[in-house]
Amino acid sequence: MASSSFNGAAAADGKSELFRNKKPKPENRDESELLTVPDGWKEPAFSKEDNPRGLLEESSFATLFPKYREAYLKECWPLVQKALNEHHINATLDLIEGSMTVCTTKKTFDPYIIIRARDLIKLLARSVSFEQAVRILQDDVACDIIKIGSLVRNKERFVKRRQRLIGPKGSTLKALELLTNCYIMVQGNTVSVIGPFSGLKEVRKVVLDTMKNIHPIYNIKTLMIKRELAKDSELRSQSWERFLPQFKHKNVNKRKEPKKKTVKKEYTPFPPPQPESQIDKELASGEYFLKASQKKRQKMEAIKAKQAEALSKRQEERNKAFIPPKEKPVVKPREASTENKIDVAAIKEKVKKAKNKKLGALSAEEVKLKMEADEKKKKKKK
Repeated sequence: MASSSFNGAAAADGKSELFRNKKPKPENRDESELLTVPDGWKEPAFSKEDNPRGLLEESSFATLFPKYREAYLKECWPLVQKALNEHHINATLDLIEGSMTVCTTKKTFDPYIIIRARDLIKLLARSVSFEQAVRILQDDVACDIIKIGSLVRNKERFVKRRQRLIGPKGSTLKALELLTNCYIMVQGNTVSVIGPFSGLKEVRKVVLDTMKNIHPIYNIKTLMIKRELAKDSELRSQSWERFLPQFKHKNVNKRKEPKKKTVKKEYTPFPPPQPESQIDKELASGEYFLKASQKKRQKMEAIKAKQAEALSKRQEERNKAFIPPKEKPVVKPREASTENKIDVAAIKEKVKKAKNKKLGALSAEEVKLKMEADEKKKKKKK
């Protein structure tokens, strides 16, 4: 009896080992199908059935808001409470402290809704309207608050670059919103963005590049090309680098170079040669051995030579005024060529011929003859 039970246990162990070692057969599916999300697929909404017992601890978040937002928040706060009560979140507005607080309740079942409620009050504090901020409570919508105040030191330069992001009459911002499907709000030192995750990533890149002095039009152009390429199903799995434009960075404000450039001499460990003294120069030229009277005579001769040179130069400058200017060569009148001579006899003949021709109105006799000829023609016809 004992042996049979032992044999049965051994057989069971052997079967269990076989099942452990047996690997599941891989399904015949393409890797591209596993990596891509099918079109139109949405993550199912988180319901109370997923977490029927609720949350163990109470969580809360608070944020401050500026004084100029007080009137608007006071007006729209009932709508905020109504939107958050649907998700079982309490919201309180403290006008004395200037803060907004959200906290979970015993009925709250979604653990992530408190994070979305925190983002809602942050967006309201950053001058985003309630109609746009309440979208953050949806599952497929996210938000990003980009801090741009510390990216540029110079205040004037910061204001110019922020205005460049907005564009004339908000056209640049509107184009960015259409391309990324996001709502963008530029306020003070922050840029608030609400939309899908892919759009938030693109907007953050454009905003940071604009603050780094890269014009947003370059990024907008790239986004437009990407949008057209995404429509083609064949190009989805390929690299798009060959289609995207490559913009070269041109540094316009180059440092002004000095007029006189000092060329550094090559370093040598040896010191420069000692300059010759006046005595050394005199020894080399032989002046050192001359007498005082001879030296004096040489000096006087050098002075006279210099004076003669100066006098000759001065005389040349004075004589320039008396030098007559060069006259232009006299142009001789051309003789009339034999070819261009006028033939008077030929012209007279032409005039005679013109007089013989009948020009202008007919004479009285000619008119009578013509009328008689016309009457004869009419009689013949009758």
